[in-house]
Amino acid sequence: MNSKQLLFGLVAVAVVALGLAAYFVFGSGSAASDITADLPKFTVSLSPADHILGSPNAPVQLVEYAAPTCPICAHWDMTVFPGVKSAYIDTGKVAYVFRVFPLQSVDIAVEAMARCLPKSGYFQFVDMMYRNQIKWDPDGFQIPDQHAALVGMGKMAGLSGAQVDACISSQPELQKIASIGQYAEKTYNINSTPSFIIDGVFHQRDMMTIEDVRGALDAELKRKG
Repeated sequence: MNSKQLLFGLVAVAVVALGLAAYFVFGSGSAASDITADLPKFTVSLSPADHILGSPNAPVQLVEYAAPTCPICAHWDMTVFPGVKSAYIDTGKVAYVFRVFPLQSVDIAVEAMARCLPKSGYFQFVDMMYRNQIKWDPDGFQIPDQHAALVGMGKMAGLSGAQVDACISSQPELQKIASIGQYAEKTYNINSTPSFIIDGVFHQRDMMTIEDVRGALDAELKRKG
């Protein structure tokens, strides 16, 4: 086993050690069945490890569970999220929380790289990875050398090859990241991406357009008065 195989082996071990499957395949490998009906309202507690855009004291909380390799997540990031950000997050109406839900081991590696960057660069990196899935994502693309692909993406974000290797081979960090998905699965019954929780209420396939999101957020803002 060479060093590149070892790095990805360590990531895979982190997934298996926490009881998460390497793949959750639903249709195209992302969003699938709508499980919004008859679910209880959840309480979502934030932690210092969370990545938040907008004021944490905003009247409405929007939590997204997504995976870097998820093409539907990438589409949502590029086509829906900009409108949500400008109309709701930047205006102080909504606190947006992004949490990774790993679909495969490379999702954990990408999240580890994102967390190695200054916190101010986290969302920019996630967005960059979505917009460049064709360059590194083995889910649907031919990537002959995943390690080299990740190193290349890391360099675009200012990480050296050595830094990328350190990020994606840190067992404690990989286990923390994997546990985020495990917690979401057990606590919120999440089983595919993207999935959303708006003030404790689960949403999934009903959030795929800006009109969908606007309707849900406006209704919740009205309810809050």
